[in-house]
Amino acid sequence: MIRVKHPLDKCNIQQESFLENVSGELKEFHSLMFSYGNATYLYHNLPIEPTLQDFNEWLGGLDGNIKKDMEKRGFEACKGVLSFTRYVREKKDIGLDEFVKEKMGKEEYEKYKALL
Repeated sequence: MIRVKHPLDKCNIQQESFLENVSGELKEFHSLMFSYGNATYLYHNLPIEPTLQDFNEWLGGLDGNIKKDMEKRGFEACKGVLSFTRYVREKKDIGLDEFVKEKMGKEEYEKYKALL
């Protein structure tokens, strides 16, 4: 069973259909993977309002060519870059791991982590 559902019905249907055709421990494995993936999708779609200050702080933590590329892209273009949006969420105490653990439940989250 997929504990964390995707916000798009089409994706839920595809995931459930996939699980119907998988047996045994693979079913649990894929169920956990779907739940984790759906939870991270929800996390990365939480509304945030990054600031130019956030952008400059984030750039300060980047190295070499990545930093140069992001500077070249600029603040507006980087508002959709996952590492930047995660930085802003983490700065506002919305951590990915805690968010996912809350959505999946501690037991399911620990099962997922044990797979890694």
